[in-house]
Amino acid sequence: MIQICALRDEAKENWLKMEKSGEAVFGKIFRQVDTLARGLDASWLRQEVIAQNIANANTPYYKSRRVEFEGALTAALSERDGFAARRTRDRHIAFGDAADPRDVTPSVVTNDHYTMRMDGNNVDIDQENVELAKNTIKYDMLTVKMNAELARLKMAIREGN
Repeated sequence: MIQICALRDEAKENWLKMEKSGEAVFGKIFRQVDTLARGLDASWLRQEVIAQNIANANTPYYKSRRVEFEGALTAALSERDGFAARRTRDRHIAFGDAADPRDVTPSVVTNDHYTMRMDGNNVDIDQENVELAKNTIKYDMLTVKMNAELARLKMAIREGN
């Protein structure tokens, strides 16, 4: 009985250590879902920004905006896949820690480097329509991938039945 209690306490202690370091089992299981959700959020934001650009195509001095996300996500993923030191204990020296892709957030950037017309507006309606089509395809692809990932998790929870 004493051994069982000691094992239970040790398991609880290990679980709490894993939770503190962000390496809990559930965090690892849903990492793909969280990353896909970030991608969907970025795509949704991009849709809104493109819609604003199109709506302001005839507004004098309006500067088009764009969403930057994929570059930061790629950088975070490549850091994680390459060499990176991981701290397994609180007393370890922190160096080269890889960025967590789930922490990457989209940012809206104003494009003020050029002007398309004499009134200071730089919205290219053809380019915005191309970006809109690309974003729609990307959003649909992310939705399909998310549904497949959730179906995989659902099957694992039901133990394949």
